[in-house]
Amino acid sequence: MESQLVLVEESFYRRYSQDVREALDELPYSFTITDPSISGHPIVFVSRGFLKMSGYSKDEVIGRNGRAFQGPRTNRRSVMEVGEAIREERPTQVNLLNYRKDGTPFWMLFHMNPVFSKEDGTVIHFVGVQVPISRKPRWSGSVVKKNGLDFCDDASRMRGDIVFGSCRREVCSDSLVESGRVLALESVWDSDGGGLDIEDPCEASDQEKRRAATAIDAILSVLTHHSELTGRLN
Repeated sequence: MESQLVLVEESFYRRYSQDVREALDELPYSFTITDPSISGHPIVFVSRGFLKMSGYSKDEVIGRNGRAFQGPRTNRRSVMEVGEAIREERPTQVNLLNYRKDGTPFWMLFHMNPVFSKEDGTVIHFVGVQVPISRKPRWSGSVVKKNGLDFCDDASRMRGDIVFGSCRREVCSDSLVESGRVLALESVWDSDGGGLDIEDPCEASDQEKRRAATAIDAILSVLTHHSELTGRLN
């Protein structure tokens, strides 16, 4: 265990100077840096933004795999997509349901990019940026909530249109409105009542995707700039 911790510490510190750590700490983004060459692909650097968003401390994050922040409702296909990108050493961008330290789930756009060594072109790190996805429905309508978890109510709107389609809004009774809400909830919760149907989560907006790309560019710029100054690997 001790040797693993040493590897985690050396993974980042032996490649980059104190200037890099200070520059990364100044960036206002939520991100982690991981090392695929170490068993378990652990996190070797974590930003203040990630700590604030997740509720974890630095000591609770460094050395852990990103899967530690997922949970029972995290889409396994999205996780597999990230794993495939790691194996193929390429960037990827997926929607993920993660969990804060207090157990609160939240949707985020996860943008991952490899960092290559100037010496031999091998991947030495992966940068992963996390951008919270605003819970704005793609259809005009309200956001449905249960157990504190927000999600887009496409199905709710569809069922609501069916329920209310044959009557004028001003004469629809409160009881009918409530019935429509119940039907809507039933349509988006799985058959056993076990929770949210996350097979088709809300897509990140173009603005959120641009925000993630901007963050990746800024982080890679810091790593590249300081690597050139110090002669260390990037």
